[in-house]
Amino acid sequence: MTSSTETSGSGDITRTLELLWDTGKRPSRGPKPGLTLDVIVERAVEIADRDGLPGLSMRRIATELGTGAMSLYRYVPGKAELLDLMLNRVQRPSENPADLGDGTWRSALEAMAHATLALYRGHPWLLEVNQTRPLLGPSALDGMEKVLTLIRPMGLTDPELVSAVITVDGYVVGAARTQVYQAAAERTSGMTTAEFYSAQAPFLERVMTSGRYPVLASLAEDTWSSAFDHFEFGLQRILDGLELLVAQRKS
Repeated sequence: MTSSTETSGSGDITRTLELLWDTGKRPSRGPKPGLTLDVIVERAVEIADRDGLPGLSMRRIATELGTGAMSLYRYVPGKAELLDLMLNRVQRPSENPADLGDGTWRSALEAMAHATLALYRGHPWLLEVNQTRPLLGPSALDGMEKVLTLIRPMGLTDPELVSAVITVDGYVVGAARTQVYQAAAERTSGMTTAEFYSAQAPFLERVMTSGRYPVLASLAEDTWSSAFDHFEFGLQRILDGLELLVAQRKS
């Protein structure tokens, strides 16, 4: 993956919100039959999924849609505004009640965590976007509304409820970055992670017997096994901590 300086909310905020909430003036029919804002956004997401944000441009989208770049500007002001529409498209919350857990606050946060991890793995370009100041479109607010509704029984203050969501989300983003970057390294190097560490084994075996790293040398053989689910372990410890806080508030 390559780094990017793309930032959510960096375009015309008012115009983008009009497009997100469908409150602005719709463009008149253009010369390309079937060309709509939805079609443009979907194709932009497909390109970003395939080639990352550096491969995304209004000209590239237009070429793949078989039209001129100027035709796209009838629907969206530019790439900055389009990016926020793409974020809104891929971040739509699930409509399936089963995807929100079993009705408890813990299962809701757990379901949110796994859904967010899957989102980043499915759309790695999301990690190339600075989303510290997101535009609050339908997807963002729908998702937050659903999660807060399910975790409100925790009995925390409203700022604490939001902080619980932020804490879990921050953990997931960090884990997703590690997983996505690892997959990218395997693709670009042509070497699996297992092969990468196997290549270092002869050197590591020598230094581990040198006495310089006694604690590392004493670790069990399965310590670095890929079978251990580090993501799930960390997530459950965060939820355990929140559960303790909830219990303290109720006592």
